[in-house]
Amino acid sequence: MEHRIAGRRPTLFSLFVMRISYKTHGTCSSLINLDVEDGIIRYVQFYGGCNGNLQGICRLVTGMKAEEAIARLEGIQCNHRPTSCPDQLAQALKNLLGI
Repeated sequence: MEHRIAGRRPTLFSLFVMRISYKTHGTCSSLINLDVEDGIIRYVQFYGGCNGNLQGICRLVTGMKAEEAIARLEGIQCNHRPTSCPDQLAQALKNLLGI
């Protein structure tokens, strides 16, 4: 299984780190691991999918406010699918934040 990782996963537990493993739907990637600390994306990891594109997405959103990432990524489609890996990342963030 291939891994796309950006950011450094916190080694010490923080009361403000929210963590989720989100099973994707309708995409080549199958799972997204995600950490958000104080509203900022700190760690993103995709399993499966397009290696180069997902590395780019991970690096671009790491350090970004979660709400900003949702606004930029939600609704992106891939080919004839109604969703995409970026859209699934937005859905994972919404799930994590309870939006």
